Amino acid sequence: MDNVFAFNVIDINGQNVALESFRGNILLIVNTASRCGFTPQYEGLENLQQKFKAKGFAVLGFPCNQFGQQEPGNSGEIAEFCDLNYHISFPLFEKIEVNGPKNHPLYQYLKTQAPGLLGSQAIKWNFTKFLIGRDGKVIKRYSPFTTPASISTQIEKLL
Repeated sequence: MDNVFAFNVIDINGQNVALESFRGNILLIVNTASRCGFTPQYEGLENLQQKFKAKGFAVLGFPCNQFGQQEPGNSGEIAEFCDLNYHISFPLFEKIEVNGPKNHPLYQYLKTQAPGLLGSQAIKWNFTKFLIGRDGKVIKRYSPFTTPASISTQIEKLL
């Protein structure tokens, strides 16, 4: 696999989605959680989606319950939370694991392409972000402390 477009994922409604359908877009792939101190970043992620979607940009949200069990709900509960609290319009996918023996193949790829601090591949917490170019290659990894708004300039340059 040489880019993210080679992967298939399951969306929040249980439908298979080929990431190939996002080819040509700039993507921000984020592992999310509904009960986390970083959960308010959903608002910033939605702001990026609204600001740049017409120019070929999309946020892709992947709920994950591996960090403090901060995403305990099922797909329906997660979708409802995101809609009611943040009016999310960007695609959400089924809950996945991003670390360990059952980590999703997409995240295996992302972590090898953009290791974290000191070369660590593990995702440290919710709301780790991966910026993906139009060619499907990983451009940069951002920590949970990096706000969506602070990535806006980089996204604009790529668009």
